[in-house]
Amino acid sequence: MSDEDIALRAVSAAQEILEEYLEPRPRSNERLILDRLVEVLEQPSLIVAVNRIKRSHG
Repeated sequence: MSDEDIALRAVSAAQEILEEYLEPRPRSNERLILDRLVEVLEQPSLIVAVNRIKRSHG
C-alpha cells in the first residue's frame, strides 16, 4: 500500500468518526470520539507515511 493510500484511509476513517459525532443526538461520549480519532491518526504506519510524503513534497 502506498503512503498516499495509507493517508487517504486514515483521513476517511477520521471523517467517518467526525460525521458520527456531528449527528444530531445527545452526546456523552466525547472522550470515546477523541480516543477513536487518536487511534486513527497516531497509527505508526500513518506517521511514517505522512513524514515520507512531507519529505517528497517539501
